[in-house]
Amino acid sequence: MDRRAADRLLLTAVRRGGVWGGVQAATSILLAGVYVLLPAVMGRTVDTVLGHGDTAVWLTLSAVTVTLLVVCDAADDYAGALANARCTAWLRHTLLGHVLDLGAPAARRHTPGDLVARLVGNTARAGSAPAGLVWAVTELLPPVGAVVALTLIDPWLCLTFVAGLPLVVLVVRAFVRDVSDLNDRYFATQGRIATRLVDALTGIRTITAAGTMTRETERVLKPLPELHRHGLGMWRAFARVSARDAAIVPLLEVAVLAVAGSGLAQGRITPGQMLAASGYVLLATGVSSLVASVNRLAFARATAGRIAEVLDEPTVAYGAAHLPCGGAGRLEFRGVTVRTAGGDAALNGIDLDLPAGALTAVVGRSGSGKSLLAALAGRLADPDTGEIRLDGVPLRDVDRTELRRAVAYGFERPVLVGETFADAIGFGPRTPGGGEVRAGAVAARADTFIRTMPEGYGTRLTGAPLSGGEYQRLGLARAFVQCAPYGRVLVLDDVTASLDTVTEHHISQALTGAGPLAGRSRLVVTHRASTAADAQIVVWLDAGRVRGVGTHRELWTEEGYRAVFRPEPGDGREAGSELDPHGNLPPEPAPERDGGVW
Repeated sequence: MDRRAADRLLLTAVRRGGVWGGVQAATSILLAGVYVLLPAVMGRTVDTVLGHGDTAVWLTLSAVTVTLLVVCDAADDYAGALANARCTAWLRHTLLGHVLDLGAPAARRHTPGDLVARLVGNTARAGSAPAGLVWAVTELLPPVGAVVALTLIDPWLCLTFVAGLPLVVLVVRAFVRDVSDLNDRYFATQGRIATRLVDALTGIRTITAAGTMTRETERVLKPLPELHRHGLGMWRAFARVSARDAAIVPLLEVAVLAVAGSGLAQGRITPGQMLAASGYVLLATGVSSLVASVNRLAFARATAGRIAEVLDEPTVAYGAAHLPCGGAGRLEFRGVTVRTAGGDAALNGIDLDLPAGALTAVVGRSGSGKSLLAALAGRLADPDTGEIRLDGVPLRDVDRTELRRAVAYGFERPVLVGETFADAIGFGPRTPGGGEVRAGAVAARADTFIRTMPEGYGTRLTGAPLSGGEYQRLGLARAFVQCAPYGRVLVLDDVTASLDTVTEHHISQALTGAGPLAGRSRLVVTHRASTAADAQIVVWLDAGRVRGVGTHRELWTEEGYRAVFRPEPGDGREAGSELDPHGNLPPEPAPERDGGVW
């Protein structure tokens, strides 16, 4: 973990505490001053009671000091809580915004569970930095004031205390050293458990169907002993500092009080001063409160490091260029290469010129790079080398908002965002009207089943169990709605995989007909020959390279192209079955006669 990055983030977060951080600092300083003043006032009151003087005045001052102590303590806690809340809110907004700006790469570098742990638990710990920092600083004021007060009472008291002070410093230093590394390992392990838990919740149906609940529970909780070990290590560090505190502090107190008793016997100090000295020695050796403040800062620093690790990752940079007016979505790929983490080429030297307004199908075997090509078209991913242009403008230079309006996406496994069906279909960079939402649903063949819901388009998604095909139709409707008014390119990544043949036929009509998508470029990743047959251009990918570009009928003469649409082993159909150029299976042959019996 980068400690400097964590410290910079904490300082920025402290400033985000706003005015309440300043209020807390003021009340904490006043509270520290009251702590230092209280033993002197109480001692002087005792001397007044035992001797001669205005007892009522000093009793009143004692009562006022105690009252002020209570009020300042409450105000300090209140202001600290508000400062922490503001700081935590800023950290969460900043981290969430950065993760969303990172886009798909964030999910590849960090698992969802780990990101949730950082976003929820770690930000709460790091958000305690304003109060922790103020308390860590102001906790030093009472000991310093107590040493000065001991000097004023009797210099010998101060010398006695200072002689034992290095032991107290060593105790605190050893605690800080022990707990810092333990905190880092503890929160990293906590993130791994959160990752496994999110995975289990995502696949709960599979786990239930397989009957592996016990095994999955063991897998999720497997890092628990490691978490226990690190947590136990922190408690042991507390135990060590407490034990040393219990051994060193009382001895130091006894030594100072012995010198004070000698001074009282010799007449150098009064009984009230001895009472004050006993209070000041407790303040001067306040190891437990100092350790608590240091521990809060150590927790905040460890979690801030985990947050800073994500924030330091560079986000996608967008330009300020605007797309030309009247452009209809011409896509150009020039020497595009994308490499995997291992250095292999997922796409290699892609050169394509897809005309505006065309329906382009992208086909190929699994792993050929179809989805990656679709992601590049709308800059959900960037190439390592080469360039993609939309209507003549490099995608890297296009303004972010304009690019997101220009390119709409539909995915094989869409995630529905929003409270209701209308929210999910209308989700995007703009808020469409009810008529647009319904038109998109009709085009995606989703309107029929939505109308059967209790509240139609206002039905809550959480109360409506949906099939895979219905999910895909809702995702399609969302893509249609976002593309219809301003979009130039509609990218569909295998969106008909879970649809029946009839529904898929209607979707194809929406893509190819004279509806709202007419005149817009459509890039469709598909495994279906019927979809490829409807396309004006087919891009055939093979092992990350463009093996052919043409119409479906032109490419059908290639044996390798026909093999793309044959069922692969294990999909339940005969491996040698052939499709015709329109994507249809040939009729099954009639059974042969055998001795007059069918």
